[in-house]
Amino acid sequence: MPIQTTLKEKFDQRSVIKLISGINNFDAKSVGSMIQIAEKGNATYVDIAASTELVHLALSLTRLPICVSSVSPISLLECVRAGAELVELGNFDSFYNQGYKLSFADVVNLSMKVRDLIPEIPLCVTIPYLFPLKAQIKLAEKLEDLGVDILQTEGLVTHLRSNKAKYTLIEKAIPTVATTHVLSKFVSVPILCSSGISDVTIPLAVKAGASGVGICSCIKELNSDVAMLATLNKLVSSIDSCSYSLV
Repeated sequence: MPIQTTLKEKFDQRSVIKLISGINNFDAKSVGSMIQIAEKGNATYVDIAASTELVHLALSLTRLPICVSSVSPISLLECVRAGAELVELGNFDSFYNQGYKLSFADVVNLSMKVRDLIPEIPLCVTIPYLFPLKAQIKLAEKLEDLGVDILQTEGLVTHLRSNKAKYTLIEKAIPTVATTHVLSKFVSVPILCSSGISDVTIPLAVKAGASGVGICSCIKELNSDVAMLATLNKLVSSIDSCSYSLV
């Protein structure tokens, strides 16, 4: 399904900021706070867990497009009926520490089910970082053939958080940026660069071929709405500067 006009302009300008509350975050207070920050900070759209209650909450708090994320096609369908405008399979990073790892066939089959159930809604699918690079390329090409509208890359953020070593902003972003760079050579659909991205590394993501970025941890881990909004403003300013330089 074609991406709606306003969103398409942002993807074409490669200036998308998607604010993510978390695929497993069903806490209404936490999600509501993230949505309000997204609204005030001029994010492009919000990405919330697939819950009809959260969709209703989001609709009451923002005019931004609402994306819902899950690994359940039925949950995604229910949320579309409740008012969600985009659907996503992934980000899968939060599942890895639970021992839940999707295979190549799992991602393809889930994508086909979602496309069949919800043909009229833009679909984003995350490319699992745990796959070998050749498999990621093959999967990206297959998903494009299936009519997936947006691809998203991820990195091992959960692993980085659990490791006591200190990682720089560049090191956190390298996995997803590198994957974006490679995949952009093989597919023409927009790619969102997610996991470990900050205002410092947004230019790297855009230079690598990303049409935008998915942001979660660098906002969610802050302890005040003021700090969250200030950080989002930096992110938006960073990606806007990149898009201007591409003109």
